Amino acid sequence: MKNLVILGAGTAGTMMANHLHNELKQPDWQITIIDEREEHHYQPGYLFLPFDIYTPEDIIKTIEEFIPKDVTLVKKKIDRIVPKENRIELANGTALNYDVLIVATGAKIAPEETEGMQGKEWQKSVFDFYTFEGALALRNKLRDWQGGKLVVHITEMPIKCPVAPLEFAFLADSFFKHKHMRDKVEITYVTPLSGAFTKPKATEALEHLLHEKNIHIESDFAIEQVDNESKTIIDYGGREIPFDILVTVPTNKGDALMERSGMGDDLNYVPTNKATLQSLNYENVFVLGDASNIPASKAGSVAHFEAEILTENILRYVNNEPLKEEFDGHANCFIETGGGKALLIDFNYTHEPVEGTFPFAGIGPLRLLKESRMNHMGKLAFRWIYWNVLLKGTHIPFVSATMSESGKHYA
Repeated sequence: MKNLVILGAGTAGTMMANHLHNELKQPDWQITIIDEREEHHYQPGYLFLPFDIYTPEDIIKTIEEFIPKDVTLVKKKIDRIVPKENRIELANGTALNYDVLIVATGAKIAPEETEGMQGKEWQKSVFDFYTFEGALALRNKLRDWQGGKLVVHITEMPIKCPVAPLEFAFLADSFFKHKHMRDKVEITYVTPLSGAFTKPKATEALEHLLHEKNIHIESDFAIEQVDNESKTIIDYGGREIPFDILVTVPTNKGDALMERSGMGDDLNYVPTNKATLQSLNYENVFVLGDASNIPASKAGSVAHFEAEILTENILRYVNNEPLKEEFDGHANCFIETGGGKALLIDFNYTHEPVEGTFPFAGIGPLRLLKESRMNHMGKLAFRWIYWNVLLKGTHIPFVSATMSESGKHYA
């Protein structure tokens, strides 16, 4: 019997377990998935928790619920990977050998990387919303907050779901309008980028929305420290931005396991072929989701598209067939803009987001790079799709793993 081991039972790892258990069957193959956690979190839901749109119950289920019965779930902490010996060493001293390894260990926030970020104001006036604990603490703060300077801040790129900080700013605007206190809140969006987003056409549309909603933008801000005494963030050029509440996206890093195993880059992401999703250093190791260093967005839709392509490449690998260089960086993201509306962007490595219709050319019903109520409904529907379709490895009809140019308005 051969062993395929998946590290991480989050979005990417769970999808791969569901894709592969039908393809690599016992007694020829044993599939094992390792994760020390008890709960599976719908991470896009963290965005909605601070505004009381979702409750904790909406975004948390048990890990077991989504792992196929014929896949072995090991709930143990991993000490290290020994890739040259095809071995996983667990913290309890036991080891597992593998023939094929899939790394889906995700990315985590690292507030300790920025001076003062985890100081005395952490979870008092300085919050993240990329963890359940951070989003919950922020919810409790916003419920009673009387107003002041709200700063939404990105430390550095890359980050999980690059549009989420923008969505937070837009939802905050809507939230305070609903509470009839928008005039008491000054919202500032602070980014290390030269504009609101990484892609020019999307940046233009998103900056227009920021101005329309009276959200100030401070670009090219490379943070040096958070000053807990004066409640300011300071960049390397000495620019200071005061806050009453700082909602920050700290540095994102791959799992520390990659550092312990000597498999990661400076941010603990695994060097990966961006088209095949095979590790650049070990041919029987494959990487998907937020764990890799490929230049695609770190988002759930990307992991979904990767999983469909990686499934075929795993089967090709075990059958000694050449891998398909097929993944094109396809990302498909709803952007909440507040007031019951959202944008939709669809892009890949070579094509930036543009206007158009999705998934059907000329029909839609979703509009690209334009605010609409329908896009907002799509965003909210995604939670059901996530739990009932995505995690179970079911193909979403009419949405291909590679990006279609149909229906998009390219100049």
